[in-house]
Amino acid sequence: MARVVVDVMLKPEILDPQGQAVQRALPRLGYEGISDVRQGKRFELEVEGPVDDAALARVHELAETFLANTVIEDFTVRVEATEGVEEVTGA
Repeated sequence: MARVVVDVMLKPEILDPQGQAVQRALPRLGYEGISDVRQGKRFELEVEGPVDDAALARVHELAETFLANTVIEDFTVRVEATEGVEEVTGA
């Protein structure tokens, strides 16, 4: 089994109120020098069998149609492996 990770983030032009709230709180908590915070989602999918182009295409389709709202969010798909990480970006 392999782990495929889908990270979903708001597009840069979309307001991120949760990220802004965290950013405003950081100096009060003693964390200085952080100029921006963006909040996102991470999905970890355990994929049975080889993670070939067909499997990645299915995960990309899943991310595009179900995990991310591509009107306001971008996503990346990557395979976590012991030998390295392969990354495929999406919408």
